[in-house]
Amino acid sequence: MNLAHLHLLLNHFPIIGTIVGLGLFLISLFGKNDDLKRAGLIVLAVMALLSLPTFFSGIGAEGAIQQLPGVSEPLIDRHEGAAILALFFMEITGALALIGLWQSHKFSRPAPWNVVAVLLLSLITMGLMARVGTTGGDVRHPEIWGSSTPPADDGTLDSIVHTFEPSPAKFTRLMTANKFWWAFMMDVHFIGLVMIIGAVGALDLRMLGFAKQISIASLHRLVPWALAGFALNVTTGVLAFIGMPEFYTYDVAFWIKIVGILLLGLNAAAFYLTDTFNVVEHMGPGEDAPPAAKIIAASSLVLWFGVITLGRYIQPYQNTFSGR
Repeated sequence: MNLAHLHLLLNHFPIIGTIVGLGLFLISLFGKNDDLKRAGLIVLAVMALLSLPTFFSGIGAEGAIQQLPGVSEPLIDRHEGAAILALFFMEITGALALIGLWQSHKFSRPAPWNVVAVLLLSLITMGLMARVGTTGGDVRHPEIWGSSTPPADDGTLDSIVHTFEPSPAKFTRLMTANKFWWAFMMDVHFIGLVMIIGAVGALDLRMLGFAKQISIASLHRLVPWALAGFALNVTTGVLAFIGMPEFYTYDVAFWIKIVGILLLGLNAAAFYLTDTFNVVEHMGPGEDAPPAAKIIAASSLVLWFGVITLGRYIQPYQNTFSGR
């Protein structure tokens, strides 16, 4: 199994999943069902996470087919540009979904502004994801166009959307044009990581039995800072990948790190979507967390340690600015 297989395996999830998440969200609004609303938000958040390896595997898929007869480079570029635009909208939608889930926990339902924002962004994201799927199919089916290149811009909706899609080559050059910009992105990435570990690490250690004089509820209030840090890491991580896609795509440590992040998503789901969170949320000072919470906390710390370590093995500092 190579990256082309992985890309074909994953690329249906963000498209279909966004439709499912939006559908659940719409039904919940008409039926005034808060459980369905939370389900829709969860699906959208999960799709935002799955969109990352889907996008990252695209470069490997391109490398596997670009030398084959009948494959058009302009069609690949159009597909990649559509994927970049859709990915950013998907991640924003996922971030808003997480905010909505947090508000549901604190106030029993998302704020009205969040409901409107998720609805609008998920509608746009669904359309953009559908376009990504269409342009991906065009890469190996040029008969759809009737030629080996996409038609010129003619004022249609497809052409209008295409004007907003970034050029992959120009975007790559922009990300690596200045070593100080790259250093700034890496600094922001590190700050985001500190925010995550500072909040999640403290909560995990408390559940493991350290600092029992602190209530778990007081530490749990720091979780929004962890979410903000994760948003910074996703943004800078995606920009760094776009800046040097071939470097990251074929690095084993990078893919193990992505698997670790996906497992952390499962770890968070196991904590919040089971009775574990309901039990530990109301624990006061001196109380001991149940075994299930300790297992989740320990695995979270191990996974975050692995993600941090693998991040240091992806890119040796001396190679960062080679040739610049």
